[in-house]
Amino acid sequence: MSSQFFGLNIAYKGLLASNASLNTTANNIANVQTEGYSRQQVVVQASQALRVFATYGCAGAGVDTLAVERIRDEFYDTKYWDNNANAGEYDIKQYYMKQFEAYFDDDGKSTGFKTIFDKMMVGGLQEWKKDPGSTNAKKQFIGTVGQLTEYFNGLAGNLQKMQADLNQEIKTKVDEINSLAGEIATLDKQINVVELAGSKANELRDRRTLLLDQLSLIVDVEVREIPIVDTNQPDRDTGAHRFIVKIAGGQTLVDGNEYNGLECRARASYEKVNQSDIDGLYDVYWKDGQQFNLYNTAMGGNLQGLVQMRDGNNGEYFNGTVKETGRIEAKDSPDGKYHDTVTINVTQGYLQDLNFCNLSEQGGKITLGNREYYYDSWTYERSYDENGEVQYSYTFTLSDSSKNPERLTNNCTGKLATVGTGLKYQGVPYYMNQMNIWIRTFAQKFNDTLKSGYNAYDNLGCNLLTGDMPAVDGQFNFVDDFRYDTCQARYDAVYQKTYDEEIEKVTSAGGTVTPAVEEAAREEARKAAEAASTVKVSDHDDSYYRLTAMNFNVSAAVEQDPDLLSHRYVKGDGPEQDVLLDDLKAIATDKEKMSFRGGTASEFLQCILGDVALNASRAYTFQKNFSDISEIINTQRLSISGVDEDEEAVNLVKYQHAYGLSSKMIQVLTEVYDRLILETGV
Repeated sequence: MSSQFFGLNIAYKGLLASNASLNTTANNIANVQTEGYSRQQVVVQASQALRVFATYGCAGAGVDTLAVERIRDEFYDTKYWDNNANAGEYDIKQYYMKQFEAYFDDDGKSTGFKTIFDKMMVGGLQEWKKDPGSTNAKKQFIGTVGQLTEYFNGLAGNLQKMQADLNQEIKTKVDEINSLAGEIATLDKQINVVELAGSKANELRDRRTLLLDQLSLIVDVEVREIPIVDTNQPDRDTGAHRFIVKIAGGQTLVDGNEYNGLECRARASYEKVNQSDIDGLYDVYWKDGQQFNLYNTAMGGNLQGLVQMRDGNNGEYFNGTVKETGRIEAKDSPDGKYHDTVTINVTQGYLQDLNFCNLSEQGGKITLGNREYYYDSWTYERSYDENGEVQYSYTFTLSDSSKNPERLTNNCTGKLATVGTGLKYQGVPYYMNQMNIWIRTFAQKFNDTLKSGYNAYDNLGCNLLTGDMPAVDGQFNFVDDFRYDTCQARYDAVYQKTYDEEIEKVTSAGGTVTPAVEEAAREEARKAAEAASTVKVSDHDDSYYRLTAMNFNVSAAVEQDPDLLSHRYVKGDGPEQDVLLDDLKAIATDKEKMSFRGGTASEFLQCILGDVALNASRAYTFQKNFSDISEIINTQRLSISGVDEDEEAVNLVKYQHAYGLSSKMIQVLTEVYDRLILETGV
């Protein structure tokens, strides 16, 4: 049978279990307001019964206190992290889309686009029409044009400041990722040290989970915890674990005690992607030198929102097929070094029209197949193939061997060529390019109308809208030789002229115009027209591509002498002649004169505000939805792992009673032992 003192040991174990539960309850109550704390509870089980070789078989041996464990459901943690990445992305987008709305807003009173544009194209022209030949009227109109150029200059400056803010915030988030990763790796080591000794590192695990909550807001997080097995004793629980944290679609950030940090590297001026980009945009690399893909669609979190706002181009990026390669030998090169060239055919409409072009004129990187090369410059060409079909291509002059150690080979022919990445979100580059497109198109139409008339000196008019040259005290002239938008008109004119000349040759020589003669004349006309309408425009030519919202300005010569501004179509007509002014006014409202995204020139703001409003509404809706979902999931998490004051109060009473009963048991047994030892016997 069991020992007479066996009951005392059972009561002692009960006292220990109740005491541990009371201490754990006290710890829970103390941490009721601690962020990230998980409720803890004592794990107990009945002690192994003893065989007493009596008729009742075994005698209960009390209770064993096994561990103090935290109450946590990892399923809800994973759901919370997944949703948190979406909430973080749209939180950033909502914040910056509010700024876009503020920048493009027009209250109809002061500085919005429609107010300024109407002041120029309605009020300004109306006043000028009252006295077309008046120098003072022209001067006042030029003043309204200056307000329009200043509006775009200021708006472009604001967007570039926003891009700089986004760029700096990307660096801040990368630094936060490094800080969190370093602390998580340190906690992993501490947790393993504690748990190898047989204890549970509850507080350390809570801290690690809280850090993962913060990390999931910045970037998508995937977590795995793998038990470490003793190969000599596979069934033995070592207590150690290998904890792995992956981000951005499976890229390892933390592995056990080690973490792979990230670093930001500013792009050089010759590494720009978009014409409108500011200098020094950051690319992100792993500390081991491998590039971190910022455009990974699985990245999520604040980082994805920041990148899409900073670099979003609505999927409109340079891409085409390599047609051929070439080489500029050192003796033919201005810098005395050889340069490879590559010609790329493009089919996208926004690449065929140079007004839509957003390639950098300061050089950049181009990917040919799966290799990356630096380029110094490029040339746009509109030409014809052997079948007479119009072809559009760009020829890139690659940098010398100091930037491109490997020479270009012919095996890239037929492969995909890209500059930048198609990021299907309307970020800063998209809105900057939309402004540039409108400005280039409007300036062309406006200047063409002015140049077709005569000024007060009975000379042909000149450009009013131009752009300031970078780092040079001068302005662009926009030479007609680089006008790719008039190719079809030149083709038609040369074709008809050449055809007529060929037919004239035959008839003047007394010949007969037969079908064969007509066919030969058409062939000659086609060749001459194709040659005349083939155009090449380089990134440094004086073309409208060079005109941007940042450098948009009024001609300095016309500002100094308003009488250079034309106001009539017929040389020598009286000052009341105002048909030219009517045509200028029609540019704003007549889609035949100028069209922007299917609307008129004056509907620029509606188009842009439509984009902004849609994106802002979408960002607000998704941010609210994901935030609400995060709150719901977190409530579910807290219902399991959170500390409930009422529940702990009940536990406190329950464990107090259990402790009192165990104490009472010891008191009773003490009296039994007193009677047994002191009052029983001879």
